[in-house]
This record gives sequence, structure tokens and C-alpha cells, in this order.
Amino acid sequence: MFDKILIANRGEIACRVIKTARKMGIKTVAIYSDADKNALHVEMADEAVHIGPPPANQSYIVIDKVMDAIKQTGAQAVHPGYGFLSENPKFAEALEAAGVAFIGPPVKAIEAMGDKITSKKIAQEAGVNTVPGYMGLIEDADEAVKISNQIGYPVMIKASAGGGGKGMRIAWNDEEAREGFQSSKNEAANSFGDDRIFIEKFVTQPRHIEIQVLCDAHGNGIYLNERECSIQRRNQKVVEEAPSPFLDEATRKAMGEQSVALAKAVGYASAGTVEFIVDGDRNFYFLEMNTRLQVEHPVTELITGVDLVEQMVRVANGEPLSITQDDVKINGWAIENRLYAEDPYRNFLPSIGRLTRYRPPAEGPLGEGIVRNDTGVYEGGEISMYYDPMIAKLCTWAPTRGEAIETMRNALDTFEVEGIGHNLPFVAAVMDHPKFISGDMTTAFIAEEYPEGFDGVTLADAALRRIAAACAAMHRVAEIRRTRVSGRMDNHERRVGTEWNVAVQGESYDVTIDADHDGSNVTFADGATLRVAGDWTPGDQLATMMVDGAPLVLKVGKISGGFRIRSRGADLKVHVRTPRQAELARLMPEKLPPDTSKLLLCPMPGLVVKINVEVGDEVQEGQALCTIEAMKMENILRAEKKAIVSKINAAPGDSLAVDEVIIEFE
Repeated sequence: MFDKILIANRGEIACRVIKTARKMGIKTVAIYSDADKNALHVEMADEAVHIGPPPANQSYIVIDKVMDAIKQTGAQAVHPGYGFLSENPKFAEALEAAGVAFIGPPVKAIEAMGDKITSKKIAQEAGVNTVPGYMGLIEDADEAVKISNQIGYPVMIKASAGGGGKGMRIAWNDEEAREGFQSSKNEAANSFGDDRIFIEKFVTQPRHIEIQVLCDAHGNGIYLNERECSIQRRNQKVVEEAPSPFLDEATRKAMGEQSVALAKAVGYASAGTVEFIVDGDRNFYFLEMNTRLQVEHPVTELITGVDLVEQMVRVANGEPLSITQDDVKINGWAIENRLYAEDPYRNFLPSIGRLTRYRPPAEGPLGEGIVRNDTGVYEGGEISMYYDPMIAKLCTWAPTRGEAIETMRNALDTFEVEGIGHNLPFVAAVMDHPKFISGDMTTAFIAEEYPEGFDGVTLADAALRRIAAACAAMHRVAEIRRTRVSGRMDNHERRVGTEWNVAVQGESYDVTIDADHDGSNVTFADGATLRVAGDWTPGDQLATMMVDGAPLVLKVGKISGGFRIRSRGADLKVHVRTPRQAELARLMPEKLPPDTSKLLLCPMPGLVVKINVEVGDEVQEGQALCTIEAMKMENILRAEKKAIVSKINAAPGDSLAVDEVIIEFE
């Protein structure tokens, strides 16, 4: 077995590989850029080597720099994680030439299956169902439009070397095909150094289901069941689960056997994933093969008990698989939510900054389930604009799907993140969505259920009353603390009032509190009473309460006259006032937001790639104004209405902050 391996990656996947290496008694080497000097993976590894400036194309994906780090440290093998060099055959060739083991598949398999055009041709030759499309190279936007019309809209424009949603666009007409071709080409060149593009039919109402395969160099191959990855945003997976709530055993077996046959056809040896789109009749079509470890591999590990990273290391060491297909079972259910540094209230645009608070739920048992959190960050650390915005992968396991969902809800409620925008409210909302709960979902889930974007969760009256009762009881505790600190009253509890008004989400509740040593009875104006108990004290940012015997977990922030409460995807301002204060508050005028209708504001921290207009131009609604790049993704900003450009405040190459004015209009 290897004595030392180098992880040619960063963030949570580097930390994940280090954990298994430790378990196996293998020393690890981390590599890091200037931006990652204080990163968690650097701290966890036994050794660390600096490899350059923050941009990945000057550090993490420069093969010579990685090879130099291997030489410096004497690492005998390299695990590439995912992204970066994980599917780069030149890197695998360089390792082979240096006598260093690649903890991944053979070069020929990477070349054959890592290229989407080649892999689709091989799949067709192997008798695998494939989606109709044009597999030749496409020279320019005019040819892209012509091919799109031949296939029939809608079409998917994809980077041949793509992955992770990069270099991928859906086009519904000629204009979108032309624009999507250029954006996909640019993204592909920037992310992969390969701008080849192909086009295929976009199958409407599809489910995205993938098969995990594991092969060795001795001709053995197995599949470890499937993962449902249908909930996606911008072609990037957000929620995954294993198994799929849609597949039956016959379809699972057919997809699995076909995936293994495809892997064997190219001499595959390592962990890999064959992705399919599946229609409503369980017909499945080959999409692509990822010749690496997938981001969502933890859910497979949780239901099978197989450590995929360990298996990859053992296969790279020349060992035959120690498990057969008959050994692979489905034990319970697992769900993964990807926590991203992105603002769901700004159409999920990237967010960067310092994690002023980062307190994930404890890993291990939680109720009837288990919590696992794969992460690469820590409290006080920075989220950089240079890399993927993933913060963590929160996973839960339980005996049934319903229990796994409930365990995930509880884990999300206790996950504390402050300092940046993040998508915790959104994934919490998904966990409560009827379509997700029923398992009736497609890759269009987010577009269909949140067509205007995500603007938070509106809680039902019963949930609001529970929060109102808890906040009233918490406010009483805070008032007692305040009077004690001031020293103005002798009998503090008796002098704190019992009648309060709680305003939340547009509702106003008059309540009376009858407190005792074990909690409070909170009675509403209609006579309903809720019993509230908990050990929350002022200043605590997490309140674990019991309301009528049922748990209620609240993230708590202080605002003037009340609390900022976050629970189950809802972000609420809760004001607790005396009856007189509430009466006066109703007379206060509403503060209106500033008028920005004549300004184009930068929606995220990013780099200006292109300005499409000039001063004096008349622009039309929907017209492209400029392109901003952030976290490896291009975002085209468009005009909201007809206007004339009066001033341009930015130029290509400028780095902009959130809400910085790019263009002004007359």
C-alpha cells in the first residue's frame, strides 16, 4: 500500500480524501494557492506545498506545478478529487511517466469517456440508448443555429470537456442558440482549456439519475445502485438522494448492468459514474460518463457502506475488488443538500466574504437517523471568488425516505452560517415542498416551482403561531435580564408585563404569558394556548424550544424591538411589543426602498467580461447589456425595459462589488 498520497485539489473534497487516507494509515500532501494559505485542507494534511496565485489556471490546473509538488514530497500516488485535473488525460500521462500512481481510471478510459462527443459515440456503438443530437464539432454560431433547427428546439448546447454545469446552455430559439453557443464556448475555454461544443435534443420533463460504478484492473466491475439528482439549478445539482424514489428494481438492474458493460468496454478501473436522463415511462438515455469521483458520492456510501475513496486507492494499488455485485445492498435512504455561497434572494448569484459564524450540526446520530457533513471551511475563513462556491455537503441517512427527510430538516435548522449569502433557506424550503416529499420531480423542479426566483418561505398560520409563542416567551426572558442588569427593579419577574403583541409575516397576535419555573403558557386572543419551554438565554444564536411538546429550532438574531428568526426556510422579522407600542407602530409610515430603476447594478462580486452597449444607445427590454464572471460562471445582465444609456461606469477587466453601478440610463 502507498505510504503517501498527494491530493491535487482543494476544499471539501480534499478534506474528504484526507479522512479516508488517515483511516488507512496513509500520509497526505495538500497543495494550495495564495488564496488557500489558511484553508482547512492545508491544516488537515501532513504536508502542504504552495503552488501559485489564486486563479486555478495559474495554480491548481498547472500540471508542471503539481508534478513539482509530487517530486518535492515523494508522494507515490495522487488523488485528483473532482474538477481541476481529475479528467485531464495529460495529467494522468504525466503521472504515469513519472512512475506515480493515479488514483483514477486509465488514460485511455479518460480520453474515451471524459470527452462527451467520443463517449456518446462509444455508447451508441455499445447499444446504449442515447439522446438525439449532433456529435461533430461545431465551428461557429451560424452552424449552431442551423444544427439546432435540424434537431428541433429546445436543444442543449454543451462543452465537450464540460462538467459541473459549466459550458452548458438550453436554447429555445435561434437567438438563444447563437448566444448560448458563444457563452458555452467562452466558459469551456476558461474552465477546461477546451472550447469544443456539441448540441443535443433537450428532453423535456426528464429525471437525472446516475449509476455509480466501481471497476478494478482485473476485469471485475460492479454498480452500487443509483442516485437521483433531478433537483438542479443552472444544470448544477443541488439536492441528491440514494436510492431514487422513481426507479423500480428492473430498471435499476438494467441501468446498472448497462453502465458496467460500458465501463468494461473502455477498460475502466476506478470509481466512475454513468449519468442518464430518464423519462416518465422509465426509458433511460445515456448522458455522459464522469471518469472521477462525483460530488454526491456520500449518499451512495451511506446506503451501501462502501468507502468509495478507499476502493479507489486500493484499485490504484493494483488490488482486485473485495466485493461482488451480490454484496451490494440498499440499506435505508440518504439525502444530500449542497450548501453554496450564493444568495437565493438574488437569483442564487455567488456570494463571497468571511464566515463570521459557521456551526454545522454535529456529525453522528440525530434522532432515528445519522448526519454527515463534508466541508472544507471553518468559522473565520474566507469564501473566495476564485473557486466553486460550495461550502459543505450536508447528508442525512435514515431507515426510510420520510425519516431521512425529517432528519435533514432538523439538521438544516441547526446549521448556523453567517457573514455571506447562502442557500440554506432554499434547500430547507425544498425539504418541505410537496413535490419533493412525494418524489414527483424532474430537472425542471426549480424552474417550475420557483419561476420568479426564491423570495423566502411563507409559513402557515399554525407555524407562525408556534414561532410567535416562542418569541414572546424569549422576549420575556430578555426583558427580565434587561431589568436585572439595569438594577432598577427589585422583583424583576413580577414587574415585567404579561400582555404582548407579536408581529410577524404581516400577522399581529395579541398574547398573554403565564410563566412558571418550567416554561410559559402563551394564550392568544382567540383563547388558544401553546406551552413553551426551553433553556434559551439572551445572546444565544440558536434556540431549541419545545412548543406544545414538539421541537422548534430557531436561528436567532437581535433587531430593534424583537428578533430576526430563521426557521424551515423562512427569514422573519419578529417584533414583540407592549399593546401601546404596537398601537403606535401601526401609525408609523412604511419606509420605501430607493429607486434604482434607472441603474444597472452589479448583482454579485465579479469581473466584467464584456460591455455590449455604448453611451447614447437605445436598448430594448431583454437586450444583453454586459457579462459578469464570478466563480467560473458567466452571467449576462439584461435590460429590464426600454431605455437610453447615459453613462457607463465600468469596463472589461474591472472587478466589481455587489450593487456597484455599471450603467446609468436616461
